[in-house]
Amino acid sequence: MKIIIAIPARIGSTRLPEKALADICGEPMVVRVWRRCSLVPGVAAVLVATDDERISAVICAAGGRAVLTSAHHVSGTDRIAEAVRGEICDLVVNVQGDEPFVEPGALEALVAAFSADEPPEVSTLATHIRAAADLFDPAVVKVLVGRDGYAVYFSRHPIPWREDLRDAGAGAASEPGRGAIDTTGYLRHIGIYAYRPAFLQRFTALEPTFGERSERLEQLRILEHGQRIRVIVTPWEALSVDTQEDLDRARARAARDAAG
Repeated sequence: MKIIIAIPARIGSTRLPEKALADICGEPMVVRVWRRCSLVPGVAAVLVATDDERISAVICAAGGRAVLTSAHHVSGTDRIAEAVRGEICDLVVNVQGDEPFVEPGALEALVAAFSADEPPEVSTLATHIRAAADLFDPAVVKVLVGRDGYAVYFSRHPIPWREDLRDAGAGAASEPGRGAIDTTGYLRHIGIYAYRPAFLQRFTALEPTFGERSERLEQLRILEHGQRIRVIVTPWEALSVDTQEDLDRARARAARDAAG
């Protein structure tokens, strides 16, 4: 298969302004993401889809390819759909520009789903939830997966709901005297996707749905329009950078890695 990895990176991020250009051990975050994606074997191209000349410039200076897109896209998916329109390929992998430690092996597993006897139109990644507090953190998106390996639902709330969670909360998980909350079976969604190119263009043309607007999760648009998402469970635990605290953790981890 001819595979393109597309990295959406806008300049106007809300919670952490200009985070794509944030320095992590001497290198802009988006460049680190591009370098990690370039390690995936067999990929035909890795491109950064951006609305900003500065992001384009740092990628080009590093030897990469950037595609300037409209500044009016609502989502990164819309941005990469514009960037790859007209490209001839078999698969488009969407890796967010705030994943500075993206694991090439996890991307390989995502792509491998399309080698099955009945390949999906779209696949995504998930990992097991280990910290009870993550069950109650709306920034940690949960996914319920059927026995066929396809997503049943995505939510910012604990799914499925259990009675023993009723009186629990993000703080209750660590309160003395409370029993440990069992997180077995709960999955955290990692917002990295692989699409058939034609499906990607159809998806971005679909009307937004009630669940998508309610949960602010665009992947629900796929499910609510009767399409399916294959979920690949990986041991890799992403460190997405959305806040200053995330960026501090990313810098500390990069410094540890550099020190060996």
